[in-house]
Amino acid sequence: MDYILDFSEVDRSSTPVVGGKNASLGELIRAGIRVPPGFAVTTWSYLDFLEKGGIKEKVWQLLEGLDPEDVAALNQASQSVRELVLSTPMPSEIRDSLLSAYETLCKRCGVSQVPVAVRSSATAEDLPTASFAGQQDTYLWIQGVDQVCERVQRCWASLFTPRAVSYRIKNKFPHEKVLISVGVQKMVNSKTAGVMFTLNPIDGDLSKVVIEAAWGLGETVVSGSVNPDKFVVDKVLMEASEKSVSTKHIQCVYDPSAGGVAELEVPEQLQKQCCLEERELVELVSLAKKIEDHYGIPMDIEWAIDKDISFPENVFIVQARPETVWTQKKREPVIGGKSGRQLLMEQAMKRIRLH
Repeated sequence: MDYILDFSEVDRSSTPVVGGKNASLGELIRAGIRVPPGFAVTTWSYLDFLEKGGIKEKVWQLLEGLDPEDVAALNQASQSVRELVLSTPMPSEIRDSLLSAYETLCKRCGVSQVPVAVRSSATAEDLPTASFAGQQDTYLWIQGVDQVCERVQRCWASLFTPRAVSYRIKNKFPHEKVLISVGVQKMVNSKTAGVMFTLNPIDGDLSKVVIEAAWGLGETVVSGSVNPDKFVVDKVLMEASEKSVSTKHIQCVYDPSAGGVAELEVPEQLQKQCCLEERELVELVSLAKKIEDHYGIPMDIEWAIDKDISFPENVFIVQARPETVWTQKKREPVIGGKSGRQLLMEQAMKRIRLH
């Protein structure tokens, strides 16, 4: 029973132990994709915390028989459970394992207190049939083992937010069956970050990769707080058929004065400037195609480009999950009985001949 597993030790079959996010990161590493180093605090840690902390039965009692429509009762039960989780000391065995893993990561990165992202990774997350993603907490630019331990415990507590509790009840997922792991991953000091889809999310076109990008950390793109630059790129020709550059007023960056991540104004000369170079765009599309080929299905991918490392080693994938909108739509027969692959190649050859 391991409290900690390095990302390199897990793959997509490890979801019951490290959750969807962390299993995906391990799978990406095995596929040869550039992923920032890190480790998973396993579901065994969470279960042992509940057991050794003596709070397991109390937690299930507080959640028993809740009606998701009774908002007041739901909020009260949620608050009580989260307070219980946060006030219970972390068992020394789990804390010692966390300390050792964090120190190993610091040595590997050559930094005494490496900044990390601490992200929840639930076992029912990123399923093709359910949308659990985003229900639990994420903390960015955390430094030092004390901060890491505290954020891990906050991630455990976030399994019991009113939204998460209500969603599980409505979708008939037993609370005790949905476990939580936590990912601790070296921060990318992003100059640019964003998301990309290996199909066009507007119309489901499988021949395109769509990339959205903004200055700083990718949280502004994921949260929708900034209007990102957008690129629609042909998978075969590796050329952008559409490109729109937006005015990007804010960026999510590390702010030394605040001792953490903050949304700051983008310097005026960069606000209307495209935040991706052509070579970066091509590298991202290449990675997107490689990830899609590995998984065999359209993917929703988060990426970041580190300002402190030279190209192309600075282009990192920080998350990848199955695309869930178009993938679940019933596929109608394509024109003339041809496959999507055949139509894609015909379209590409026509364009090549025109050149």
